[in-house]
Amino acid sequence: MNEQTIPVSVGSSPRAEHTLVAADRREISVRGVREVLSFDENNVRLVTSSGILNLEGRELRIHALDTKAGAVSVTGILDGVLYEELDDRATDGEASSSKRTDNRRRGLFR
Repeated sequence: MNEQTIPVSVGSSPRAEHTLVAADRREISVRGVREVLSFDENNVRLVTSSGILNLEGRELRIHALDTKAGAVSVTGILDGVLYEELDDRATDGEASSSKRTDNRRRGLFR
C-alpha cells in the first residue's frame, strides 16, 4: 500500500461547479477539482470547489486527469465518500475537522 502524494494544481476556478458521478461504483468522475492531494489503492484525496473529497475503496486508480477542466476520473471499487469542509485559514489543502459529511454512516455506500 504505497501512498502517492502528488500536489497537482488543477486549473479549476474557485467557483467551478463540483459534480461527482459514480457508475456502478466502479467508474467515478469528479469535476470542480482544484488539486490532487494524495492517492493510493484505497483512498483518493482531492480538493474540490465544495471541500476536500475523500474517495475510499479498493483497487482505486486515477484513470484520467484533465488539469485545464478540473476533472479527475477514478476506476476501482468505491466503498465510501467523505467530504471535509475547507478551512479558509488552513494552507496546502488542510481541512477543518469540525464539519464532515460521511455518506457511509448515512447508508449511501455499504
